[in-house]
Parts: sequence; structure tokens; C-alpha cells
Amino acid sequence: MSENTNSIQKQSTNNLLRRDVRFLGHILGEVLVHQGGNELLDVVEKIREMSKSLRAHYVPEIYEEFKATITALDPEIRHHVIRAFAIYFQLVNIAEQNHRIRRKRDYERSSGELVQPGSIESIVQELKNNHIPHQEVQEILQAISLELVMTAHPTEAMRRAVLDVNLRISDDMMKLDNPMLTHREREQLREKLLGEVLNLWQTDELRDRKPTVIDEVRNGLYYFDETLFDVLPEVYHELERCLNKYYPEKVWHVPSFLKFGSWIGGDRDGNPSVRANVTWETLQLHRQLALQKYDEILKETLEHMSFSRNIVTVSEELLASIQKDREVLGNVQDVWRNEKEPYRIKTTYMIEKIHHTGDPNVPASHKYNSPEEFIADLQIIDASLRGHYADYVADKYFKKLIRQVELFGFHLAALDIRQHSKEHESAMTEILAKMGIAADYSKLSESEKISLLTNVLNDPRPVTSVYLEYSEGTQECLDVYRTVSRAQKEFGRNCINSYLISMTQGASDLLEVMVFAKEAGLYRKESDGTVTCTMQSVPLFETIDDLHAAPEIMSTLLAIPAYKSSLDPETQLHEIMLGYSDSNKDGGVITANWELRMALQNITDTAKKFGVKLKFFHGRGGALGRGGMPLNRSILAQPVETLGGGIKITEQGEVLSSRYSLQGIAYRSLEQATFALITASKLSRTPQRHPKEERWETIMRGISEQAQKKYQDLIFRDEDFLTFFKESTPLPEIGELNIGSRPSKRKNSDRFEDLRAIPWVFAWTQSRYLLPAWYAAGTGIQSFYQGVEENLETLKEMYTEWSFFSSMVDNLQMALAKADLLIAKEYGNMVKKSEIAERIFGLIREEYALTSSIILQITGQQEILDNVPVIQESIRLRNPYVDPLSYMQVELLAELRELRDNNQDDADLLREVLLTINGIAAGLRNTG
Repeated sequence: MSENTNSIQKQSTNNLLRRDVRFLGHILGEVLVHQGGNELLDVVEKIREMSKSLRAHYVPEIYEEFKATITALDPEIRHHVIRAFAIYFQLVNIAEQNHRIRRKRDYERSSGELVQPGSIESIVQELKNNHIPHQEVQEILQAISLELVMTAHPTEAMRRAVLDVNLRISDDMMKLDNPMLTHREREQLREKLLGEVLNLWQTDELRDRKPTVIDEVRNGLYYFDETLFDVLPEVYHELERCLNKYYPEKVWHVPSFLKFGSWIGGDRDGNPSVRANVTWETLQLHRQLALQKYDEILKETLEHMSFSRNIVTVSEELLASIQKDREVLGNVQDVWRNEKEPYRIKTTYMIEKIHHTGDPNVPASHKYNSPEEFIADLQIIDASLRGHYADYVADKYFKKLIRQVELFGFHLAALDIRQHSKEHESAMTEILAKMGIAADYSKLSESEKISLLTNVLNDPRPVTSVYLEYSEGTQECLDVYRTVSRAQKEFGRNCINSYLISMTQGASDLLEVMVFAKEAGLYRKESDGTVTCTMQSVPLFETIDDLHAAPEIMSTLLAIPAYKSSLDPETQLHEIMLGYSDSNKDGGVITANWELRMALQNITDTAKKFGVKLKFFHGRGGALGRGGMPLNRSILAQPVETLGGGIKITEQGEVLSSRYSLQGIAYRSLEQATFALITASKLSRTPQRHPKEERWETIMRGISEQAQKKYQDLIFRDEDFLTFFKESTPLPEIGELNIGSRPSKRKNSDRFEDLRAIPWVFAWTQSRYLLPAWYAAGTGIQSFYQGVEENLETLKEMYTEWSFFSSMVDNLQMALAKADLLIAKEYGNMVKKSEIAERIFGLIREEYALTSSIILQITGQQEILDNVPVIQESIRLRNPYVDPLSYMQVELLAELRELRDNNQDDADLLREVLLTINGIAAGLRNTG
């Protein structure tokens, strides 16, 4: 395809996006008139036009008029105006997501034999073109592993009911592209969309209560039900199709390298609502959905299994299995009665066994006791179908279903458990005191704790007793481990594998977990000295100090035979989690990125000395200030030598809905992740360091040190900063937005250290500063540049030739583009002491200008994000619509806080504040 043709095609598809935005905008306009009359539409249009005008050309007089117009709004009209802008963003987001799917389809339709960059086929084709033999390709596939872990972190500001309406609108908008629609059908579709937007207008965006943990579990299961159960097998199917195309000499069955896990219902760090019984109920809901999906799929296959023994010959194995089912199950009410249609007979018996699976009152012979038993039956059908050349049916239904059972089993997704290290220490202190082992375990030195816990691990005798009474906290701690043990027996070994320890600060934190595991039978030392362990303790290193300490902690642990023997003897694999949110909150974006990279390399080097492979779990958030980036980029950003044991990555909040609510988007995201995984694995087989990388790392270390000092000077050492933060952002009000079951603070305290990273980032995003995503970067880079042309050339070279630096710079660009200090200053005006507001805002503004300037010099661009014009244009188009919500939020916050300072309150005013929070989150497409 010529460059000119490609440009015309892009312009054409962009026109379709603008068409869809206009179309939905007109429908929203009709709804506004229908619900609030022409007056409402006129007010919305006036504010919109003034905001667009200001964005195009800033005029102080128009700016003041714009603010005055917003201030003068009647409260009832203001409420409708806020909702109008917020709903507009929902519609724009729908149009943009649909457009992504349209672009992919347009590319595939127009490119002919060309392969789309970043696709699965492109990487398999590259392997073939590089003459990599199929044996090596198989080794690459055996080596790669990616687990995407859903979390209930409260960053999804939109209700499930609203997301459901959005999904229906999306489906209907996709139908508008059908050229076969008649004029009447198009009109009917428009009427239906008008009804859906009206439904959206009359649906409450705000939750009237905080969701329970089980509500959050069901929200997570929604994505398995709607998209992942179907999309994930399609990724495997496409990979196998491409492998068969380029390597036809081998029969391919790709190992299960890509899976989903969950924290929802298992993450109890700071959430007192996540108790052992909730974890058990979560696992039951997981199994319930998996079995429901298999039931639905088997019933669907019945329609396509009318093969008759009068025409085809089925396998003896199939007939024997049917006879065995008859003997065991007896007279099943719904069994297929036509004896000449054996596949339907077998399938109805399988449906019966699925219905009984998990029921303790049903004999083992009447149900499936493991996914492997279910797969065995499916394979009998699959093989028989292929025996009479019904390959198409076998591929379409049974090959896919076998893959689904391999991926989801009866447990659906592995559930991780997480708890704060201090909770374990507290419980251990009480237990050891009651047994007379240590009077006060918590007061022991780290070396004393390690020695004591190692002795306990080596001693087969328990340290707990059913005859002793424990405090509620200690009893709950013990119950969690007993629940894990019970769950592995009930739902399968893989339902829970990992126990994560927040704020790991010493080897004793992991040994404590192993001792608790021993008490529940999850860690057993056999009579011959071997150890059987079915749950791994996973350290979570979060702060900068923790990252520095991590290699020494792991070295200490792996040198303890009682601990090292808990690893799988075949794989010798250990999982380690790194926290992007708290390291950023602790040291700033530059330092967090650098220290995480160094920790990855240093911990990997440490593990190699002990013959241990590492699986790194990257705790990324959705927002830039919490390590957020596209999934494929987050994989390729890792040093290739750290990928050997596989990767886990958190997927949370708004990321779940943006990536996995639509099948087309979900498929593309997972396809790109597969491309990135195979690419990274290929590179890791022959890792090559750039000859200048050692020098660049030295430069980066100095940049990080200066950036950290600048960041901490403001965040930790400026006595007025916390006042500025609380008063110039909607932080207090975010806590009143019912978007998660977990409290926004780890403790009931106002200390900065106890504030969670999500509200920290959320508040700065709402106030348009986006400070955690860029602050101190300019000072750090400037400390090396110092106006020296030669140093600038080095920075340019680092940007073009070092993926770590280029990724960091491009993320800074994104943050700088989304920040808006003109509007941020309005939030700063809410600070009660003007001298504090002016001084700290001045520091932020100065750093923003420095960072922007030096980034443009490094990239050689005229404007921030010139390198990604699609995103640059999206932000430009969105800003005029976000701005009115920001100004209204400032007005409302000032009014609400004045009332509260006088011990008064106004529920309607709070509601409007929360509506602006929702709207800005939708407009900026980021919360936490």
C-alpha cells in the first residue's frame, strides 16, 4: 500500500470517528431538549463554545466571562449541565473504542496479504523469516508466561448499570457501519440509540452505597462472562493458525501461556471486609460461572451434533463411554432419546455431570471430579468427529471448549491472597507467646526472628492448638490459611497459588507466612526430609527503601534450606511482586522507574546465584502516576533478562472496562500482549546490551538522585505541602465516592504515609495537575544537561537508542499533555492561605515549564506529543469539554467546604461534586 493511499485511508477512518461523535452528540442534544427544554441545550452549547474558543485562543476577558457564566448558573440547571458534559464523554469514549475495532477491520480488509504490525501473525512470520526452526519456536512458547490479575482497586468511577447501557450503545453503533441496512432499518437503529441515551440520562451515575466485596467479585466475573471466556481461546486459535501456516511440518498445540487471575475477594490488605468466609464465597462464585459457561456451550453444541450412525461411523471409544454413562448414571431425565445420534446422547450425559459437579451430596461417579475428567470426555468426542472427517465441527466447538477447560478449569481464575506484613507479625507474636516459645516475638531482632521461625519450620510439631483461644485478628489470620487448604482440595490445586505480603521489609515476613502455611498443611516436611508446599509466599516490595533491600532479603531467604525447599523442585520458580504505585508516591516518577529497573536486575542476579528463576509480578495501576501504560508496552519495557520465569501484571478499575468490555478491544489487547511476549522471549535468548548502556545507566542514576531530592523536598520536607494538597484537590470528597469496598487509607490517620496511592493519584488527576506522573523529572534531567550541547546530544541518543529512557520520556509527554496548569491554578485558589497557594503553585509551575522544555529539546518536537498525533488530537478535542466540569468542580468544592467549615452540609451539593468527579474521570480517561 502506498504512503499516499495509507494517508487517505487514515483520513477516511478518522472522518468516520468524527461522524460517530457528531451523531451521538446530536442524539444527546435531542435528549437534553426532551428532558430540559431548549434552555438547557442553549446553556450547554454556550459553555461549550466559550470553552472551545478559549482553547483555540486564550483571551483574559473571555476567560473571566466564561467563569462568570458558570458561577451564575442556577443550581438545577448546573446539575443538568454537569451531567450533559459527563454523559457526552461516555459517548465519545464509546465512539473511540468502536473506532479502534473499525480501524483493525479496515486494515485487514484493505491490506490484502499484508500482515498487520504488532499482530500474532507478524511475529510468527518474523520468526520464520529469521530462519528460527520449529524446535526453537516450541522452546520459546514453553518459556513464555503472562498472567493478568484483576484487582478491585477502586479506580472505576462508573457503575455497572451505566457500563451495561454503554455496551448496548456500542453494539448498536457498530451496526450503523453495515452497508446493507435499509433506510428504515437505519432509522429504527437511530430510534433505539435515542432510547438508550435517554436511558443513560435517566440512570443514576452514582452508587448509593459502597459496593460489598462480593459486589466487586461479581463485577470482575462480568468480564469473564462477557468477553474473556470467548476471546482468550481465540488468541490461542490465531497463534496455532499462524504456526500451522508458517511451520506446517509440526502439529501445534500451544501451551497455556496466557491466563487471567484475580485479587478480588482475596486481597485483604487494609480491607477488613475481606474475611475467610468471603474468600470461600468468591471461589464458589468462580466455579459457578465456569460450570455455567460449560453448560451453555454444551447445550449450544447439541444443535450441531445431529450426526447419525445411519450415515457415519463413530469411534468405539465414544460408544463405550456412552455405555459406561448409562450404567453409572442410570435413567437421566434429559438424555437424548434418538439412539442413532450418539454425540447428542453423550453430550446430554456430560451436561448432567456438569450440573452435579461441585455438589458434595452427589456420588463421585455422577459428576466431574476434575477438569481433566471433563477434558477426557471432550477429547473422545473430538477424536470421533475427526474419524469421519467432521473436522470443521470439531475445530469450531470441541477444540475451543477443550482450550477453555485448560484455561479456566473449574476454578475459572487463580485467586491470590494478600495481607499486610504487620498483620502476620501481630498474629505470630500472640501465637508464640501462648505456646511459651517467645515472650514478645515483635521485639526480637530480624536475625532472632529468622532463627526462631526456621526452627519452627524444621520442627514437625504445630505451634497452634484448637484448645487455645486467640484474638479475633489472630483467629482470622489462621482461618485464611485453613480456607486455602480446604479450597485447594475442593476447587483444585490451582485455585490459589500465591500469598502476597504487602510492605515486605525482611526475610522474617516471608518465613511467617510459611509457618502459618505449615499450620494449615500447606507446607509439609515429609519423613524423608523433602518438603511439599502448595502455596508460595510472595514478597511485595513497594517503597524505594524496600526495593533497595530486596536483593539482600531474597539472598537471606534462599540461603535457608527450610525455605528454599518450599519451591517446586522441578521449576525452582519464585514469584516476586514490585509495587509501582507506592514507589512512585515515595520517590517520584523518575526515581520509581529507575529503582524498579535496578531492583529487577539486582534481584534476578541474586536469584541466579541460588539456581532460582523468578516470575515478576508488576503492580501497575491504570494511571500514569501508578505505572500505567498499554499492556504490550509494559511487557516490552522490562529488561529481557528478567523475563525467564514469566510475568504477572495487575489489571484494575477503569483498565478492565476500557480493555475487556468489548470483544474486539479485548482481542487486540491480548494479541498485542502475545506479540510482545514472543518478541521479548526471542530477544532474551540472545540478550545484547548496547555498548553505551553502562554509561547511560550511570547518567540515569545521577538523574534519579536529583529528581528524588527535588520530589521529596516538596512532598516530604515542605511543611505546607500536605495542606496545599488537601485543600487544592478534591481528595476529601473522593473518599465519599462509593467506588470501592476498601478504605482510602490503611489506617484512620491523616499522615501522608498512610494515604493509599490511588486517592493520591486520583486527586491530582481531577485537579488537572497530574503531579505524580511528571513532577521533578525536569530537575533530574536538567542536572545532567546543564545547558551543555554535548550532554543534550547524549540525552537524544538515549531517547532514540535505549528503550527504557524513550519509554520514560514518552510517558512524561503523556502526563504533561494531560496536565493543565491554567485550570490547576483555579484549584490552588481554594487553599485558605494565599501565600501557601502562591508559593507551592509557583514551584509546580516552574517545574512543569522546565520539564516541558527539556523534553521538547530531547525529542526535537515542536509540541508535546507530536510523536503520537492521534493521542495529541484526542486530548485537544477532549479538553474543551473537560474544562467546564473542572471550573464547576472548583465552584462546588468551595461552596461545599464553606458549609462544612460552619458545621453544615448539603447532600445535593455533594452529589454535584461527585458528578463532576465522574465526568472528569470519563473525560481524561483516568482515575487512579
